[in-house]
Amino acid sequence: MNEPRPLLEVRELKKHFPLRSGFFGGARGHVYAVDGVTFAIAKGETLSLVGESGCGKSTVGRAILRLLKPTAGEVHLDGERIDNISPAKLRPIRRRMQIVFQDPFSSLNPRQRVRDVIAEPIINFGLAHGAREIDDRVASLLDKVGLPRDAMKRFPHEFSGGQRQRIGIARALAPGSDLVICDEAVSALDVSVKAQIVNLLSDLQDELGLTLLFISHDLAIVEHLTHRVAVMYLGKIVEISDRRTLFATPHHPYTKALLSAVPVPDPKVKRDRLILHGDVPSPIKPPAGCKFHTRCPLAYDRCRHEEPLLRNVGNGQLSACHLDDTSMDGARVGNR
Repeated sequence: MNEPRPLLEVRELKKHFPLRSGFFGGARGHVYAVDGVTFAIAKGETLSLVGESGCGKSTVGRAILRLLKPTAGEVHLDGERIDNISPAKLRPIRRRMQIVFQDPFSSLNPRQRVRDVIAEPIINFGLAHGAREIDDRVASLLDKVGLPRDAMKRFPHEFSGGQRQRIGIARALAPGSDLVICDEAVSALDVSVKAQIVNLLSDLQDELGLTLLFISHDLAIVEHLTHRVAVMYLGKIVEISDRRTLFATPHHPYTKALLSAVPVPDPKVKRDRLILHGDVPSPIKPPAGCKFHTRCPLAYDRCRHEEPLLRNVGNGQLSACHLDDTSMDGARVGNR
């Protein structure tokens, strides 16, 4: 039996930013922000993209939406390639893809009332006509995100951070989107408010059948929201797995280090920390071989020269690591 087609497919996506010398100077190098990312998300699924700051996860989200033009690779939405189509053809597709930004204050126009903020995509896509119909749709969206209807008359600065993020979510839902990219959508919020927003997203996904790409560095939040997790390091995905498998049996050393840093709520439980030494290499000149080998305590000679590919290590878990690779030869011994 054929598996259903994923809603979103990303194939070898790259985004390289040129470094220029002077105002009119040519490129003297590139920042390899995203350097060959591949994944797929099924309809109604949540995939969390996690990693340290600067690993390229937000750039992936913006390249998918064409807020940034990809350098190379392909993006398919419901089977249709969208990374190379014209702005005119992309416009109706944008109705299906929306984003919730990290900062719920700067992403909202302070001069617009909440009614106008949420109504803007409704008007742009011609989804309602006349003030009465628009107001009804805005009121319905406010109900969905747990805000009172009289919020329509107020300005963003009159709300708390969590309430402003609810307004951002309502705006993302306004055009009837299928795919919502949450770019660090809860990182600027208090702990208790984070839980409320995560629960809201989960409820909306169940109610509306949303597909979510949840970009975050907070693994404690990710564990309670996602179906699958993709771990990024220096522009590349180093591990992809379903949530249970990744949190129970992480394979890649970088994933293990991230999970070992997650606080345990029980003070009696001790966790063995895997401390990474050194800084993340510059994306302007990433290291050869495995990008993680400069900080990996288990690196050996092969890691320094040969870049590992994502491979199945069991139970559908994909990991880009040479360790316990059955294709390794005896050169591993004595080369650590």
